[in-house]
Formats: sequence, structure tokens, C-alpha cells
Amino acid sequence: MTAAVYGKPPADVVDLPADALQFSPLMPGTSALEHQAQASLTSMTMLAPPGTIERRYAMALTLHALAPGAAFTALAPKDRGGTRLRKELESFGCVVEETARRHHRIAITTRPAAPIGIDQAITDGAPRLLDDLGLWSQPGVFSWDRIDPGSAMLLQHLPPLTGRGADFGCGLGVLSRAVLTSPAVTHMTLIDIDRRAVECAQHNVFDPRAQFVWADLRGTTPELSGLDFIVMNAPFHDAGTEDKALALSFVKRAVTALRQNGVCWLVANRHLPYESIMQPLFKRVGLKIETGGYKIYEAIK
Repeated sequence: MTAAVYGKPPADVVDLPADALQFSPLMPGTSALEHQAQASLTSMTMLAPPGTIERRYAMALTLHALAPGAAFTALAPKDRGGTRLRKELESFGCVVEETARRHHRIAITTRPAAPIGIDQAITDGAPRLLDDLGLWSQPGVFSWDRIDPGSAMLLQHLPPLTGRGADFGCGLGVLSRAVLTSPAVTHMTLIDIDRRAVECAQHNVFDPRAQFVWADLRGTTPELSGLDFIVMNAPFHDAGTEDKALALSFVKRAVTALRQNGVCWLVANRHLPYESIMQPLFKRVGLKIETGGYKIYEAIK
């Protein structure tokens, strides 16, 4: 029996239990709430996800894992699902006390003896094969039910690649699937901060040359060096907020991971200043195409 936390609830909004077990799929190395035994948690403090299906899924998994009568505190910014928390928890049979602090809604409840409808919410939020895409995916993963337009554009312009490479922020593995059609590719490391994305990519990329890594590329793992190429749909949001430092960290990591004359193929939103980020770091940066709100770069180390 243990206390739990999901995500990073702001410490100035809610008190966090000491030594709580972390369950966020966006924090590499943490536990998976899907695998937590029934009635094994004494409490949960959750920064609830913004997406409705994902949020209900996480709360239903929590109610499954909590012991009857255990405390459950869910919070979210008012404009990112906070106004819906009370109603959603009540739909599971919870009696909810609601408060607000620092632009967050906070729903405080306990696990009822017999939660209502959690099995359906878990089914709705679980990984599934999307027949129209032919891909495994899950609500909450980036662009979970469609091919992101930036990735689709990069797919149209990627040349055949060779040697050892990596897919930074691999998502469902869409770019890697295309790269691995080249027989000259000898190894491909797919890396994402989202455990769910990595698990879906493992279903989507059936290739012995592929390696899958759940990691935050802003850290030091995995160790990457001497790569011939990197592909990426560069991220620029962290917890829903535009963060140019995130994009810069990906570019810097690409520089350290590539060999001399190695190539980075990058698609980015048109309004972001990637030229100023990349030009001091690479020997040559070429803007290959700019259209439809996106830009594609080929950068040579």
C-alpha cells in the first residue's frame, strides 16, 4: 500500500505526499498505472490530463488502483479540463468537494466502494489499432488519431537514408517506418518522452534494426554518438505551453549525437526561428521547403 502522484501538481496549489510513487507516462522510469494492482494505493494526487478521453482513463485507472475509501485529489487548470473534473468524478460515483486556487480547479474525493463506469472509461482510453491509419495508438499520445501535418510533409521529402540513425520524439513511429524502408539503414533508435508512444511504436515498427527508448532527450540518456542521421518533428510545447528552449535542446542533442557530416532532417512550425537556433551549431543548414505552416530543414554537422 502506498501513496501516489500523477504528473507534476503545482506545490503552491496542493500539498504533495512525501515519497509518493509517480505514475506519469511522461516521466521516464516511473510506474505504469495500468499495471498497478487493484486496491493497492492509499491515496492519489493527480494533475489531470487536458484531453477528455485521456483524463477519464487516468482517473478510472486511479479508482481501480485505490483502496476503498482512499483519498483522491484531482486538479487541473480551469481552461485545461479543470471545470469538468467534478462532473466526471461524480459520473464514477464519487462524492466530490470542489475548490479553486491559482487558476486551478481542485476536486477532492474518496474512492467509492463500487465505482461506476470505470471499465468503459478504461476501454475508451486504452491503446487500439486505428484501422484507417493501420497504426496502434492511444488517446493522449501526440496526434494520436491522425498523421500530424508536419510529419506528413517530412515523409514526402525525406530522401533514402543510410547507416545508423535516430528518430527524436518518435511518437507512433511514423517517420521511422518510412526511414526503415531503405535497406541501407543499419540501425534506428526511436526515442520519446511518452511511454505510451514508445509502446505503440513497438507495435507499429516491426524491424530488427529498430531499438525503442523511453527517455527525455533533455537529459543525458540514451547515450548517442557517431550517428549518420537524425529525423525529427521538432517539439515546441511543454505541458501545453510554447517553449523554444525545448526545441533548442533537441537541436543541441542532435549536434552531439551526429558524426561529422552527419545529417539532421527536421520539420518545424513555420513561425518558429529554427534558423537562428541551428545555424551556429551546424556546418550547413538548408531550408528545403516552406509551405502550409511548416518548414523542412536539412542540417549538416
